[in-house]
Amino acid sequence: MNEWKMISSSPHVRHEDSTSSIMLDVLIALLPASIIGVNNFGFPAFLLILICIAACVGTEWLFQYLTKRTITIGDFSAVVTGLLLALNLPPSLPWWMAVLGSVFAILVVKQLFGGIGQNFMNPALAARCFLLLSFSKAMTTFSYDAVTTATPLALLKSGESVDVFRMFMGSTAGTIGETSAAALLIGGIYLIVKRVIDIRIPLAYIGSFSVCILLYSLIGRGEIDLTFLAAHLCGGGLMLGAIFMATDYVTSPITPKGRLIYGVILGILTFVLRSPWNPTLAAEGVSYSILCGNLLVPIIERFTVPKSFGKGAEKLE
Repeated sequence: MNEWKMISSSPHVRHEDSTSSIMLDVLIALLPASIIGVNNFGFPAFLLILICIAACVGTEWLFQYLTKRTITIGDFSAVVTGLLLALNLPPSLPWWMAVLGSVFAILVVKQLFGGIGQNFMNPALAARCFLLLSFSKAMTTFSYDAVTTATPLALLKSGESVDVFRMFMGSTAGTIGETSAAALLIGGIYLIVKRVIDIRIPLAYIGSFSVCILLYSLIGRGEIDLTFLAAHLCGGGLMLGAIFMATDYVTSPITPKGRLIYGVILGILTFVLRSPWNPTLAAEGVSYSILCGNLLVPIIERFTVPKSFGKGAEKLE
């Protein structure tokens, strides 16, 4: 009896990682920031997280069921999108706005472009910007300890002093998941150790942004102010964006050189959007920068793809 075997050309790469295992690692990495967020903002933050996750998973299941496509909610990508969206929202946001943002993320940005692996920008960030443009007041109203207040980045921009240690630990106003740089760094270290993300993008992003801030501090203030730099690094969702958003597999470059270029572009864009001459986008520099970077990925990859073996080599005489 003849045996039929699948034969294909080399190389043959086998790896135990799957979409579901990678997404589970991302969820684990987001747990510290989620716990800090719920601890800071209480039950409203917890409820908003549950609503966003449920709405994202439900939207994906319903769309795939109605269009008779393979149900993919078991890969946990919709869960990650829902959690990331929730962590980018103020805890006081009405629940129906969170649902609307979740539907936009999954239906418009993800499924209408072919599902996981086909979206051209980060669904959670696209939904955040959609909500910012649609409901700007609700999306920019923040409170801490039941007192409505400005975020540390807004205070810093107006010339007031901020407590960098509180910003690092997370006891400040802001979105649910952006306030604790320490919790986000713990999650980032976990993802790097598990080799889920490439350290090039976060390093290039944070590094280029830091250089811009230090140059601004030196030129504008006449000195290198490390406290000013630390406050910018801990505020405005920079760590959340650099570690969890910019490193998204689908919307970031696959080439090593491209990842470095991509990270540098994001760092410069974030600085420009946060700069004193552009006060309206101060708190949203990270979101808009990453979305702009997503659109540039095809161009970056086109110019950084390594040459095929033998292609472009000089002819031997």
